Amino acid sequence: MLVKWIRCTVVDRRGFERGQRKWAGLPGEPGFRGQGGGWSRGRPGVAHIFAFWESRAFYDSFMARSHDRLAAAQSGTFKEQQVRLFDYRFDVKTGFEPRFTDADLVRVAHCRVHEERAEHFALMQEKVWNPAMAGSPGMIRGLFGEAPGHEFLILSMWQSAAEHGKYREERVERLALRAQTEADVAALTGDIVDLEPSWTV
Repeated sequence: MLVKWIRCTVVDRRGFERGQRKWAGLPGEPGFRGQGGGWSRGRPGVAHIFAFWESRAFYDSFMARSHDRLAAAQSGTFKEQQVRLFDYRFDVKTGFEPRFTDADLVRVAHCRVHEERAEHFALMQEKVWNPAMAGSPGMIRGLFGEAPGHEFLILSMWQSAAEHGKYREERVERLALRAQTEADVAALTGDIVDLEPSWTV
């Protein structure tokens, strides 16, 4: 599965949201699995969208045919768009599905990892972070994705901000020490996204 992460700074919020609803045409596209997104909790005007495709071939075909027509509705409503593609590697918890209807919040972490530490980083995600997140009440599902250049995406869906806050307070520092995260990671950016139900496709 291919994961597409779009982050953009919105200058016309109403126009952007109106345009976002035009993506409702996506389910007819071959290989499309799901899309959702919302507003950054900490950065005013920043929107995140996550889209899922069965494979790179289906995605490339969509980009060549239908993408520009659908995207036209949002032209001029945002600036500074960043798009990144990741290959799905494994679930965080079990049974990842690209649906957003039962979650209120998505936590996204984007890590650039030192080349010689990439395998260790992936192993620690599986052995240390995943069990801790899977055991947290309120964490619904998630995934771990990889892009060329030792870039990784960790996406987790939560029932509420309160549940995610509890997990952060209790666990993160201790887990980071155990997983030697500081030694692995060259750069880490992340955000917490309040999902907008009307953006779910």
